[in-house]
Amino acid sequence: MQPRSERGVWNHADYRPLEGFVYAISPFNFTAIGANLAGIPALMGNTVVWKPAHAAMLAGYHIMKLFDAAGLPPGVVNFIAGDAAKITADLLARPSLAGVHFTGSTDVFQGIWRTISNNIASYRSYPRIVGETGGKDFIIAHPSAEVGALRTAIVRGAFEYPGQKCSAASRAYIPRSVWAELEGPLVEETASLAVGDPRDFTNLMGAVIDRRAFESINGYVDRTWASSDADVLVGGESDGREGWFIRPTIIRAKRPDYVTMCEEIFGPVISIYVYEDADWSKALELVDRTSPYGLTGAVFARDRAAIQEAIAELRDAAGNFYINDKPTPEPWSANSRSEEPAPPARTTRPARCSTS
Repeated sequence: MQPRSERGVWNHADYRPLEGFVYAISPFNFTAIGANLAGIPALMGNTVVWKPAHAAMLAGYHIMKLFDAAGLPPGVVNFIAGDAAKITADLLARPSLAGVHFTGSTDVFQGIWRTISNNIASYRSYPRIVGETGGKDFIIAHPSAEVGALRTAIVRGAFEYPGQKCSAASRAYIPRSVWAELEGPLVEETASLAVGDPRDFTNLMGAVIDRRAFESINGYVDRTWASSDADVLVGGESDGREGWFIRPTIIRAKRPDYVTMCEEIFGPVISIYVYEDADWSKALELVDRTSPYGLTGAVFARDRAAIQEAIAELRDAAGNFYINDKPTPEPWSANSRSEEPAPPARTTRPARCSTS
């Protein structure tokens, strides 16, 4: 695309790569994103240093072999493995850093941003920083919601890929009238889910990624067992003897600001808050203001006016917004129902959450 040129003047845009290298950091939970984060800057003419997450090195290595087999010239995408903190500290200190392409945790991304800010005077140009971080993805149901579809969305949205997707359902807001019909079947179906070796397709879930994730997720569950502000309705059991297996878990929070309603857990745990039917509009406000993240969300309703109200009130609460569908896309049709692209984590409003 070129700008308009008036008579006697030729306006011409020259599309150039960035002046330096792009540091690509990919997560463990989406293998293809490794190719995306490293490959797209290369397609735009940039050289790339690519560091996969420590738990995805082998998958990243095989993607790098595919790049080689496809004819990518040496030195365009440079695969690097090792201590993440040391690699990042070294690369962010280099004057030729031109950009960061990141998917991962909020804390890590904020640390990268701070380091670049502190080093800003030492770079040859201003580094471009692109990142997708956390999500505390929601489902909210209106009293008119269809209970069967809602149950399926909670189970699949929260527990597939044992909840280790940035778009996995992690909190739900259910009206009391719907909960009376939903609770029994939801708990029963969750209890029946098979957990084990993912090569056996009768298992819905495998293990979580590593010991650190196992201990972090169990920490939230253990906290709930001991709390008077929430109850574990089903699940909560774990077994790390032969793998980092955690049973799919549903927590019912008695307070909308209970910690598991607010913080990203990144595992097979969903927290549910039951609100009074008459408080639909207040529940929408709760959804928007409870979490600083703005990744994915879903609304269940058969009342069209309620859907329109939710779309308006939750416009900034989710980049991928689903109506009567789970808030996480199918791998083969990603974002097919989304209203607009997913943004990075949103921090424009303070979270109103309890740490107790």
